[in-house]
Amino acid sequence: MSLDPLFRPFTLKGLTLPNRIVMAPMTRGMAPEGIPGTPQAEYYRRRAEGEVGLILTEGTVIARPASRNLPGIPLFHGKPASDGWADVARAVHSAGGKIGPQIWHTGSTRASEWEPDAPVESPSGLVGPGETRGKVMNDRDIADAIAAFAKAAENAKTLGFDVVEIHGAHGYLIDQFFWGETNLRDDSFGGATIKDRSRFALEVVRAVRAAVGPDFPVLLRVSQWKQQDYTARLATTPDEMTDWLAPLVDAGVDILHCSQRRFWEPEFADLDPTLNFAGWAKKLTGAATISVGSVGLSSEFLAAFSGESSDHSSLDDLVARMEREEFDLIAVGRALISDSEWVRNVRLGRDLRGFHAEDLKQLA
Repeated sequence: MSLDPLFRPFTLKGLTLPNRIVMAPMTRGMAPEGIPGTPQAEYYRRRAEGEVGLILTEGTVIARPASRNLPGIPLFHGKPASDGWADVARAVHSAGGKIGPQIWHTGSTRASEWEPDAPVESPSGLVGPGETRGKVMNDRDIADAIAAFAKAAENAKTLGFDVVEIHGAHGYLIDQFFWGETNLRDDSFGGATIKDRSRFALEVVRAVRAAVGPDFPVLLRVSQWKQQDYTARLATTPDEMTDWLAPLVDAGVDILHCSQRRFWEPEFADLDPTLNFAGWAKKLTGAATISVGSVGLSSEFLAAFSGESSDHSSLDDLVARMEREEFDLIAVGRALISDSEWVRNVRLGRDLRGFHAEDLKQLA
């Protein structure tokens, strides 16, 4: 099968990519005191040299108390961190690559063994169904968090990045507002429907769009599943998905980054036995979409957390989906941790090495 669909250019607004392959944001947690340095710059530069079309950094947190859940998570505020991220962007650009930060607030998911002074915050003081943790956000907290997302996006543009991605998935703060199990609010930021509970995300997107202007690409990562519940679903029908995602696109999202654990699984199998989450999101909203989920590997990514490696698997299904334009871009995670030249090796038809769990221990 020809790999041409993976290596066609992609253009959106002022962004032109040489191929359709995105480096997925993957938490590495190796920034001392939250400050990225030479190891991070070199790590991302090597992926640009390896021909990744667009690099999305690991999640990097906004200026809110307790916005990160582990001490090695990088900051995206303050001069030392900003200087470090500017060096990262320059390193990637020097190798001919494109890059954007994923800006993040981890909500109430902070690990219990790490307890800084500030309590975690979330829509309703919950980390999962019926599980209390931290404080309920008041109106001032919400307004300040929205402003912090906007400031981080403005900084991304100022520091020379090519795009910015808002992390709205996987059970972190924005997703805790989306999810009815963690958003029990009875004010205008809560409600019975996903449309009601999307107000916080809408305000974040609007503020980010105002901060970066009309021509800077804004991405939003979304998911049905949560780290708190892998079977959770925000939208059980296409109509619910439209209510959830279409207003976010109207508010200023250019690309929806649709996270699945396995990209080949259908989202609404009773209606279409093949179309995945990113495919439905594109069909329902008209926005460009990124698909992601265990690309090119024989096991899904959660296995990596228990130390499991993964062999390479066929790309034929992915290429067929790209050929029929089910989605626009494909994000690759673990394969790019283990092989910085994975994209070039795919293009040249070389043997691919899969993913080795020990590679998680270093920025190589």
